[in-house]
Formats: sequence, C-alpha cells, structure tokens
Amino acid sequence: MNKLLITGGTGFVGHRLLQQLNSRSVSVISAGRQSKENTKVIDYVVDEIDRSTAWLPILTGVNVIIHLAARVHVMQDEHHNPLKAFRETNVKGTINLARQAASAGVKRFIFVSSIKVNGEQTLSGRPYTTDSAAMPQDAYGISKYEAEQQLLALAKETGMEVVVIRPPLVYGPGVKGNFASLMKWARAGIPLPLGAIHNRRSLVAVDNLVSLMITCIDHPFAANQIFLVSDGEDMSTSDLSRRLAKAAGASSRLIPVPAGLLKVGLTVLGKRMIAQRLLGSLQVDISKTREVLGWTPPISVDEGLRRCFSVKD
Repeated sequence: MNKLLITGGTGFVGHRLLQQLNSRSVSVISAGRQSKENTKVIDYVVDEIDRSTAWLPILTGVNVIIHLAARVHVMQDEHHNPLKAFRETNVKGTINLARQAASAGVKRFIFVSSIKVNGEQTLSGRPYTTDSAAMPQDAYGISKYEAEQQLLALAKETGMEVVVIRPPLVYGPGVKGNFASLMKWARAGIPLPLGAIHNRRSLVAVDNLVSLMITCIDHPFAANQIFLVSDGEDMSTSDLSRRLAKAAGASSRLIPVPAGLLKVGLTVLGKRMIAQRLLGSLQVDISKTREVLGWTPPISVDEGLRRCFSVKD
C-alpha cells in the first residue's frame, strides 16, 4: 500500500483530495497551515514553505508526495518583489521538499503546476498541448515553470519519478474569487452584460482534478510526464453563465453587450485582467492525458457546476 504525503491539505483542492483518499482507506499524512477549524485535518504543521523547511521527520515510509501547497496567484499582488516571493515558495520551497524526498526514498513526486506555464490566452480552436512552448506571463506562472524544470532535472539526477499536472481554472464547492462572484450573481438572477461573448475556455471541476491526481499515484506511464487537465468540454463565458444559473435553479438574465464594448469599459475601469478572463479564450487539449493514462473526466461540466451549489459558498 502506498503511503502518501499531501501538502496544502487545508486548501481548496487539498481538502477535496483528502476527502477522496480517506474514503479509500489510504495511508495519508497531511501537511499545511493549522487553524482552529482544521486541527483534525493537519498531521504536520508547516507555517512557511521555503528553502529551509524541515520535511525529513515525516518522510519515513512515504512512497508518494502530492505537492499542492504554493504561493498562489492573486490579482493585485502587493509584495514589493512578487517574483522573488513566488520563487521562494514555489521554486526553492518545492525543490527543498523534493530533494529531501529523494534522499528519503520517496518513489514519486506529483507536482500540481498551472496552465499559466503555457500562457494566458489561446486563439480560439488552437488549444495548448503538452508540446506547446512555455510562455508564462506573470510571476506565478514563471515560478511554476521554473519549479517544473528543476523537478524534472532532479528526477534524472536521483531516479525519483516526477509527474507534473497543469490545470486551468479549478471550480467546485467552496471556490473563491471571480468564479464565486459569478455563482453569486447567477443564483441571485442579477442581469449581466455577458450574453454576446463567443470565446472558448477550458475549466476543470475539482473532482476531475482530484481523479487525475489519484490516477497518477501509481500509474506506470505517468512517471516523468507532463499532463494537462480539463473537463473535456470548453465553454464561452455566456454559456458558463447560463449553465451556472441552471445549476443554481435560477433564471439566466444575460444582456447581449458586444465583447469589444465590454473590453473597452473594463479596461477604462482598470480591470484589464478581468476583461481578459471574461472575454479571451484559453483552451487546453487533454488528448495526451486520455491516451497515456486511459483517463477520462469522471463528471460532466453540468454535474461539476451543480456540485458548486451543493454546499454554502
């Protein structure tokens, strides 16, 4: 039986992953920040992940690590040197853990990266693939790419297997940020100027991402590979808004404002990045993931959206 270490166990994805693993009676150690709400979830408290974090005390007998903990992307980063901050956690902290893991005999290191490694936007109908050039546009994406490269080099150096997973936007129960705002507006039936957007975006339900991570724990063909993940169905922002409303049991009220006009308005308001996410396309091709691993997203987009409303957000 595999013994797993999960970092970031109290996060949005980590919490869902632990639920699934615990239901399978798998031996799991969860590491992360501790609070009054998660005292029963965390086995090993790690307040900061950086180049000096001590991991060896909990690595005895661990076969597989799923590394979710990271300094996450934020829309308005107020750190005086964001790239340095991202590198300290996402690169140096990751490699520090991986080197200690290799020395402790860990067989496989699963690293949850980001589609931001590839970039921020695709032309409609031309999705990112695992062969697409890496073109990260911000400090978060750069840090994830650098971590990937150093992990794959470490795999060659030590023999520890590395698996890299690059998800796009992850949604599900408890999601925050812009997606949570869309959910709130959909449930309230608030009229939105999103009825004439014809972009294409790939998303991934948290349960589909968790399914892929679990598949990669012991799949023989996952070793030293990079996989893209999504729900396997791309949507426009207009379609997403309508389907969110349906999932919430509400009426969709979308006003067909031209995308060009929306882009100008949001840019004038200083919301250029929000305009890009609402109006631009970002598609991923998961053909390699399907073919190499024999994996198919277990839940549909509509089921994933329905589950978003299954708990209080």
